Amino acid sequence: MGFVRKFYVADTHFSHNTIIGHCDRPFRHVGAMDEQMIRRWNAAVGESDLVYHLGDFAFELGNAERVRWIFERLHGQKFLIVGNHDVRRDGSLHPTIAGLAWAASPAQAMEIKDEGRRIYLAHYAHRVWPGQHHGGWHFYGHSHGKLPGFGRSRDVGVDLPDVDFTPRTFAELTAGMEA
Repeated sequence: MGFVRKFYVADTHFSHNTIIGHCDRPFRHVGAMDEQMIRRWNAAVGESDLVYHLGDFAFELGNAERVRWIFERLHGQKFLIVGNHDVRRDGSLHPTIAGLAWAASPAQAMEIKDEGRRIYLAHYAHRVWPGQHHGGWHFYGHSHGKLPGFGRSRDVGVDLPDVDFTPRTFAELTAGMEA
């Protein structure tokens, strides 16, 4: 087993037809979007790498077979920070999302270390987060590039130009940011 790397991504919205127009994604149709994101994911992520998905994995959750088929094609051990499209109307985890082989139970937020840095992961952006005043970082999704980061926080959604529909490493996501 080689060196394990960590990657971050949010808001893939696999199988979401209207996200293309809503977020001005450069794809002709949802099938092309899904395939391009799968190719980019697998070109970056190795089988043993860790991927932290910060919510809104897929949209057509009624089609559990398709969602599972996409999930199983993606490299890496996948962790989910729950997003608003990953739950039912009552706030409970959608059974399609719950039925996927996540590396751990999906969580509302998570705190990890990467490159010796503390990172707070959530679907929603926070103005303050654990460790903020001690060099901690915060990665979030949900805003599709419409909400700028604050201090050591940033959107890691696929719609950001530097994310470009591909899971990214801590170093890639923080390049040029003040440490």
